[in-house]
Amino acid sequence: MVLAIRELIRQTQPDDTTRDLAAFISLALEAIAGTIDSSVTAWEKRGYWVKADRFRMDWAWSSRLAGMMRQAVETEDWLKVAQTTVQVAERLIGIQVSQNHRMGTPWVGAYRKMMEG
Repeated sequence: MVLAIRELIRQTQPDDTTRDLAAFISLALEAIAGTIDSSVTAWEKRGYWVKADRFRMDWAWSSRLAGMMRQAVETEDWLKVAQTTVQVAERLIGIQVSQNHRMGTPWVGAYRKMMEG
């Protein structure tokens, strides 16, 4: 997601790549939001309710921003895409990805996948 944000910020005009990048960010945030409850199950089984609730609160933003990004992509509201991207980037500020990474371009085809699902 950090790579997609980096690439999306470099975009000068909306095109198919821009759609893929923004859709990828939305789908990645949806995936994160979808794993929050399963992530805290073990803590809850041990009675660590406060720890589980804190984790939920710490990651609640992922669902909200996923919805905002999805709506912006579906309506092609590029200003909202940019604003939401900045908000996501602020949450992920501490994550570093080397310029020499080998992760490729996982966002290719994300727009089509989002529109199909």
